[in-house]
Formats: sequence, structure tokens, C-alpha cells
Amino acid sequence: MTQTLAEDSVENAIRSLDLTAKVRLLSGARMFSLHAEASIGLEEIVMSDGPTGVRGEAVVGGRESCLLPSASLLAQTWDRQVLEEVGGILAEEAMDQRTHIVLGPTINLHRTPLGGRLFECFSEDPYLTGALAAAYVRSLQRHGIGASPKHFLANESETQRTTVDCVADERALRELYLLPFEIVEQDARPWTVMASYNSVNGTTATEHGELIDRILKGEWGFDGLVMSDWFATKRAAESANAGLDLVMPGPETVWSTGLEKAVRSGTVKEETVDEHVRRLLRLAARLGAFAGTRTWPTAVPRPDGELRRGQLRRIAAEGMAVLKNDRGVLPLAGAGPVAVIGRHATDTVAQGGGSARVRPPHVVSIADGLASALGRENVTVVDGVETRTRLLAAPASLLRDPETGTPGIRVRALDGHDGLIESRHLDVAELEVAEDGWLATAATIELSADVALPGPARMRVGVIGPGDWTVTAPGHCESFTVTPHKGPGGGLHRPKSHAAVVALEPGARITATTGPHFEMRIIGLVLTAAPRPAAAAIREATDAAARAETAIVVVGNTQEQETEGEDKKTLALPGDQDALVAAVAAVAPRTVVVVNAATPVLMPWIDDVDAVLFAGLPGQEAGAAVAAALTGDIEPAGRLVTTFPARDGEGPAWSTEPVDGRLVYAEGTRVGYRGWHGSGTEPLFWFGHGLGYTTWDYTGAAITGTDGPTVTGVSVTLSNTGERRGKETVQVYRIPDNGETPRLIGWAQVSLGPGESGTVRVECDARTQRIWDAAGHRWLPLTGGTLAVARGLGDIRTTVPLDAAQEA
Repeated sequence: MTQTLAEDSVENAIRSLDLTAKVRLLSGARMFSLHAEASIGLEEIVMSDGPTGVRGEAVVGGRESCLLPSASLLAQTWDRQVLEEVGGILAEEAMDQRTHIVLGPTINLHRTPLGGRLFECFSEDPYLTGALAAAYVRSLQRHGIGASPKHFLANESETQRTTVDCVADERALRELYLLPFEIVEQDARPWTVMASYNSVNGTTATEHGELIDRILKGEWGFDGLVMSDWFATKRAAESANAGLDLVMPGPETVWSTGLEKAVRSGTVKEETVDEHVRRLLRLAARLGAFAGTRTWPTAVPRPDGELRRGQLRRIAAEGMAVLKNDRGVLPLAGAGPVAVIGRHATDTVAQGGGSARVRPPHVVSIADGLASALGRENVTVVDGVETRTRLLAAPASLLRDPETGTPGIRVRALDGHDGLIESRHLDVAELEVAEDGWLATAATIELSADVALPGPARMRVGVIGPGDWTVTAPGHCESFTVTPHKGPGGGLHRPKSHAAVVALEPGARITATTGPHFEMRIIGLVLTAAPRPAAAAIREATDAAARAETAIVVVGNTQEQETEGEDKKTLALPGDQDALVAAVAAVAPRTVVVVNAATPVLMPWIDDVDAVLFAGLPGQEAGAAVAAALTGDIEPAGRLVTTFPARDGEGPAWSTEPVDGRLVYAEGTRVGYRGWHGSGTEPLFWFGHGLGYTTWDYTGAAITGTDGPTVTGVSVTLSNTGERRGKETVQVYRIPDNGETPRLIGWAQVSLGPGESGTVRVECDARTQRIWDAAGHRWLPLTGGTLAVARGLGDIRTTVPLDAAQEA
């Protein structure tokens, strides 16, 4: 269908619909779908959460999907081609699930390292974020799958996220928080954008006409659809007049109940409603869901197939960053005795918590990945200290359905007289209870399973999810209440848990019952080993480390720290992990620390260990990717996307706690490395840091192009002075001499063998070399200063004075 024909069809459709029909289309039909309208040839449109995996409509227990590395780890590749590859994987996953729109990427910034949802965002730098996101969006939409960059705007933290007023000056909004959206709009033309929960300078984001109507749609020319975040829309007329096009989810929303009344009362013009419908139908046409039938592929690569596993292993490993590597400990050489230590080695965290969570076909633990790569006979695995306080649902491998004996649990819906309404087997230990689901009419929900233990054991037995519960096991009966978190999705995201230690025999039956609870929620059974004292765990770890040639200590965060809906209070590793690392480093001949976390952590032991690999949240192939990185099978060529403080409280922005409902971005444009530079405080690791496995020499840096005071190109000669092939990320920063903050203006990558040299040409972006003049409401070019050609601002290799730009 040509564009003209499509637009004609859209206009004809709008004329054929009455006001009631038009308003109906502008709210979701269900949680993740939009209304069909047969009279105009509009088909149902299906959406899915999934910046790093297409989850589908089920929050838990749905179909298995590829679990990619988290967005922050993807960004550590600094590689647009990798992000294009990721977009292609997600598009194929979406097509296989008959899903039209993937709700991502998340392009808010890493303003403060305490942000709980940073794992889902790319970086602290707006240019890096925007450029990588544009590659992701282009690739998705090239395959006919819509992207939805989010959350528009200033949603950099989770505390009070549905009510907080984020207060930022106009310059900071333009130069930092709007810039990634501007880059994506100009370079990738996304088909949708998602408005956030929070307010910006006193106006809720879904009603922010300055941001949506004037800047996004007017100034930038965005011709797509603006949807609300789920349950974010507060008022009908105000949001409709501000430029919001679609309210999610549905079917009952403030628009379905109030928008038609607002039109009939004259508060909203019908032409405004027509424009929203126009954008909806334009989106549907792009998705193949309007005036035509979408065709879907009959086969795509399986999430657990060799093609996908190889892709995800490589992508994750390439994004991992070597932060320290004394004495060339890495890559691991030989196959001497290795002690793999830490709870994260066996309970590897592959993804963050919240709406982005997917059900992968498997997660390769770091312990299994290393044992496979190094030989099981060479690897001793030691559990380590506790890391979780909020427990997860039990793995299905530990449970058996009492009726069928197959892995999983039995779920029964009972009426008020204990009569059976329905009984189902689940192959996972958790499920979603929804208002319109099969459990909606149950007076009692019963979860039961027989434990599949190899022998008697002391285990924590309990449940996740809000409700009034009774849990029974042999010799144990306990009743208690689990409360939901406050705010939208409080029963779905970060479900709380409760468990007690029980002595169990193999085959013992666990039963948990709960009554009605008038909110969507996730519930499930908990079964995990009883905790043991940290001192005993550390003693076992040091014994193993002393006998090994290399101790690999795996530490990290869990979904308690890295999650939607909740921010961190500290960057310290949870539990006694720091004490574990220090104790192992005191006795091991060589100590390598693998950090299984998406965002900065404190490292009080950094001077005592030989090497640190920052592994991120690596997705389903986690352990295989870590093993490939540690052995050098794949070079971990990643560069950090967030500056790491050495201590809590350091850095230009820290607290995420609003005061009287307002979170003031007092640091202005001095976010991340921009604020660290010249502050007098040295971070633990700079944005852009990463050692790789070889060394580099930089010579002959020169400016190759200018447009007035704006630099358009830089070249530099690189030589690989090490003994291994490596990939280098050449970063160019512009450092003004007038008190302005430094900013990344371009980067390029090159792969060279040992002894090889090559010229690297870096294209520099004019959008990073301008200053917003708030008084004149205009952009002014950045003038003066110095160009730094660097491996991060902590490792500047050469500089070029900007007066050279005038001579180029």
C-alpha cells in the first residue's frame, strides 16, 4: 500500500466512524492489546513488554522467550551493529508470538546509580543512549514491528514514580533528557513513544502539552502515536488536549468513561479526537493491521536453539568489561585447579525485576559455564554467603505435581464450600491472578507440590505474592499475611515473600492456600535451602580458595536492588559478599572477581584482588558468556556506560528521594562524567572504562572536518601493542574551556591483530556540540575548548586544541 493510499484510507475510516466508535479505539481493549474495528478493516494490535525479551501478554508462566542481556550490558558493547542485531532478534520473537509492538527501548538516563531500573536503560550519556537506541528501533521497524521508546520524560528513578514531580531546568531537559528521544526521532522515526508516570516541572507527563504537542510532535515532526504508560493517565480532557493519543491499558480508562463527555461539553474538540484516531490508524497501517492482512513467518529460530544461544553468548560476552587485570591474570590460561565461589555462581541473576521480566528456556549459571569450559574435574564450586532477603518462586525442578508427578505444581480453584471449580497443572511455580482470569471467581486458591529432594534437608518453605496465606508441610502449619507494594502493579512487580525453615524428607507435600485479593498479583511457592551463617560459608570458601590456583568469586545484586518500582539505598553489595571477597583474596594465589550486576557497586576490596570482570545481567546464556570472556574465547571488549563512585554519596547526583513530592535535578547538566569532571573527586571507574585483553597506542590525532565551530570528524592512528587481537572503542570528548561540561561527541571501533596499526575515523555529532539558550529558546553552538581522544575521561590518550578546527 502506498503512503498516499494509506492516508486516504485513514481519512475515509475517520469519516465513517461516529464519536463513540472513535473514542472506543483510543483506549486499550485488554492489558496488552488494542480494539479491532471490522467496519474499517482494523485488526487487533498486540503489544508486549520486552526491551530485552518479548514476554507476551502473560506476566509470568507464559511461553518461553529469548532472554537477552540487559540493556545496560548491551550498551557496554558501544556497538550499533550489535543493537541492530538485537532489534532483529526481538522482531523475530515478536513475529513468532503474533505481537505487533515491543514496548521499548527504555532511553531514560543513568542520572544517579541508585536508580532501580537502570538495568533497563542504556547509559548516563544522552548521545550514546540515543545512537544505540536508534539502531535498535530501526532494526525492529525494518521487520515491521513497532518500537516504543520510553519513558517520556525524566523518569530516571522509581521512588514515588507515579506521583513524583521531577523538577529540571529547561537547559538540562533539552541537552540531556530530551536529547535521546530527539536522536531516535530524527534517526529512526519510531512509530510510537510512551509517556511516563511522573510529572515534569509541575505537569503530569501524560498532560504535558509543552513536551508532547509542541516539542515532540511540533518541533521534531513526530508523526507516530503517543501512548500512556500503564494506568498513568489521570484526566481525560487535559491529556487529550496535550497530545496523548492512546490510553493504556483497557478497556475501562479515564478516556472510555470521560472523553466523549468532554467532546460533547466542548472541553475537547472532535478534531482533536480525529487526530488521535488518525495517528492510531497510521500506526496500524505501518503494522499491517489496517486495510490489509499481516502475514507472519511460519518458523523462526527457537529460543533454545544453537543459533540463538550462540548469538546471545557472543553479545553478552562482548559487552562485559574488564575493570582490572593485574599481572595479566586474565584471560585464564591452563586448566589448573579453580575454585568458583559465591551464591551468584549457582544462583546467577540473568535479568532485572518488573515488567521487563521474561521466561527464558534456561539460564546457564556461571558455575556450570565455567565447569563446562574448564573441565569439571578442575573446578570446585562453593556456595558462598546469602544474597537475597526477598525470595523467588521455586524452580520447577524441585517440585512435582501431586497428581501427575511431573515437574511443577498443582493449582486448584475452590468455591466457598471447598468445592472444586477447576484444577490445573503448571510447569512453573508461580502464576498471575487477574480479574478476568480463571481464578477470578475462586473463594480459595490452593497451590500444592511434592518436593523432589535427593535426601532429607532443612529448607525454607513459603510463598511469594500478596494475600492471607496458610502454608502446611509435614510437621509445619503457619498462617500469615503478605502485603503488596504500593502503587500500580504492586502485586505484580517485586512480589514480597514469606518463608519458614522446615525439615523435609523427599516427597514431602507442601500446600499453600489463599483467599480472594482484589488486585492483580503474582503468587507462587517458595522452596530453597535454609540459610546458614556467613562465617561458615566464608570458612568453606577460604578453604577451597587456598587449595586452588585461581579463585573466581562471583558477587552481585539481585532483583531486590535492580528492579522496576524501587530504588537502591546503597551501592554496597547485599549481604556479606564484601567480607567473602576480602577473605578469599587474603588466601588465594590469584583472585578474580566477577560482578553479576547491571549498575555500579562499591568495591572496598579492589586493591586486594587481581582482576575484576563486570559481567552485567547477561541473559539466558550468562554462564557460557562469562566463561567465554574469562578464557578469552570471546574478548570482553565492553566499556562502562555509567561512572562508578568509590563510596556512597559521591557524584553529581545521588538521592532519588523526593522532598514534599518533588525531586529536584539540582545538578542541572552535570550528570554522570560531566559532573565528575573537574569536581575534585576521582571516581572508582570512569564512564567509558574497559581494558579488554590487549594494549593500544594512539598517535596522530587530527580534526578532519568542521562546520563553523562544530567539529564533524576526527582521525587517529591506533596500534595494537599487545599480544592478542583486540577491539578498541575510540572515544572523542569535547572539553570546553569556559566552564561548560565535557561531552562525548563521537566514537568509533576498530579490531586489530597484535602489531597491526590502522587509522580510525570518528564522526562527531553536531547535536552534542550545542548549548540551549533558555532565554532565547534556541540552540547556540559550543565554541572553544579542547578535543580529548580517549579510552574514557580517566584515560585520555591525546588532545587536539580547538583552534585547529578553524584551520581545517
